[in-house]
Amino acid sequence: MAGKGKGGRDGAPTIVLRREEAGGDGHHGGAWKVAYADFVTAMMAFFLLMWLLNATSDDQRRGLADYFAPSNVLGRSATGSGEPFGGTTPNSDGAMVSDNGAIRIEQGRAPVRLDIEDEGPSDALPETASVAPPQPAGEAVAHGAEARPPQPPGKAAPQSAAPAARPAVPPPEANAPAAGIDAAAIGEAALRAELGRREAQAFEQAAAEIRAAVREDPALADLGRQLVVEQVPEGLRIQLLDAERQPMFAIGSAAPNERARALLAKVAAIAAKLPNGLAIAGHTDASPFRGDARSNWELSAERANAVRRLLLEAGIAEPRLQSVAGHADRMPLLPETPMAAANRRVAITLLRSSPGAAP
Repeated sequence: MAGKGKGGRDGAPTIVLRREEAGGDGHHGGAWKVAYADFVTAMMAFFLLMWLLNATSDDQRRGLADYFAPSNVLGRSATGSGEPFGGTTPNSDGAMVSDNGAIRIEQGRAPVRLDIEDEGPSDALPETASVAPPQPAGEAVAHGAEARPPQPPGKAAPQSAAPAARPAVPPPEANAPAAGIDAAAIGEAALRAELGRREAQAFEQAAAEIRAAVREDPALADLGRQLVVEQVPEGLRIQLLDAERQPMFAIGSAAPNERARALLAKVAAIAAKLPNGLAIAGHTDASPFRGDARSNWELSAERANAVRRLLLEAGIAEPRLQSVAGHADRMPLLPETPMAAANRRVAITLLRSSPGAAP
């Protein structure tokens, strides 16, 4: 526009051109916001990574690394770029070779062997008798002559005064009656007899230890006559008897007194050294209970069960217990006097491992 009252040198009006560029104010655009958001996100991820590295352990970081780079079980590399089967193909060298059917020798537990020969001579029968096979007629060695080493050429063999006598081999007819005897059965019977002998020795030693333990204890020395230890066909039987004015249990009760507990602790300490099973039996005298609510059957069974609990507390393993029974007054120790105090007793039997080997 030309201003009024103004003009150029020629008196012509001055023309001012005003141009407006497209785009206008640049600070009102949104492109910088996207870039700033990406920058803030990258910084947040960076600080989050720093925090994770500081707040996690080595195992946790290893787990995160495995999550983003999973292991390929079919390949040799740790990522998914490995080839299947470790990079081998059916055409590779040795691909068809496998040791799945190869025989492997592994060392296991040695079998249990009873070293019977180390304990000296035994009266057991031998398993087999070695008999020399018959010699052919053309053999140069006779039954009555001993074998001599070969002599060098040019030197005569020394003559002995008399040939050494050798036991004559009985003819086959002499062994005919024994031909029907099974050698394996003889060996098994001899082994069973030897095991029974050793078990009897172990029982005898245990009985001596029980008697000595009671005798050497001043508090239990006077109870020696109330302890009966003997070997029976079933095994080693240990009986705790009542005496006049010295009962092991209160009259009509299944709770053992302190003296009975101490005596059972001595017995359990020695019985725990043996591997044999145990059978516990309770017995009473012929004194009846008043009324029908309770009888000697319940009392004898409860006393046997009380002894079972005391043995378990003393260290006897529970699988060793084979039976717990109450016999009431049906098996008295003194049948002539059924009311005697000795009939009130508890029997603990260490059972034999070989029932047929009883002495």
